[in-house]
Amino acid sequence: MNTKPSHNDNRQARLILASASPRRRELLAQIGVPVRVQAVDIDESCRDDESVTGYVERLAMEKARHGFEVIDNPHGLPVLGSDTIVEIDGDILLKPASRQHARDMLQRLSGREHAVHTAVAIVTDSRRLHALNSSRVRFASLDKDDIRRYVASGEADDKAGAYGIQGIAAQFIEHIEGSFSGVMGLPLYETRQLLVSIGIDPLLQYQE
Repeated sequence: MNTKPSHNDNRQARLILASASPRRRELLAQIGVPVRVQAVDIDESCRDDESVTGYVERLAMEKARHGFEVIDNPHGLPVLGSDTIVEIDGDILLKPASRQHARDMLQRLSGREHAVHTAVAIVTDSRRLHALNSSRVRFASLDKDDIRRYVASGEADDKAGAYGIQGIAAQFIEHIEGSFSGVMGLPLYETRQLLVSIGIDPLLQYQE
């Protein structure tokens, strides 16, 4: 059975975003790409012997591919899937399962550098495209009160690694090497490259 459109469909949409993330929707709007939002459910279990980057790339592609197969899409719009994970010491930090889990994650990130990997994939009726962005982020040292108060804000609840760089947690970031939008959840440079390759150039709307 096809998945029905979500309530926030845009009739001028040029793309379906197979994600419930408001940050990804906002980032696409930032570069002028109207989207229809329709999240999909896939198995996000990590496979045995799967690399960290291989895992996040697979999830992004599976979201896009599954979305193209099941979403009600009479106009054959391209479907974009994306996924973000935080890596430290070779371990993957996904969204926290509880607020105690979030506090544990933040304590681990405190005063250290970690990697943020975000993959983006686009599926059309004839193409399967993907790209990966990896960035390095260094956290300031946080005391227990910092962590407790930040988690109490609720911002950590649905974020990979238990923080949102675009929000309250921005004050904890000492240094970033890579893509700010990638750490947010959608690397705009790589995303634009994929969009242009399928004929969607966000800049074409601006004409002199």
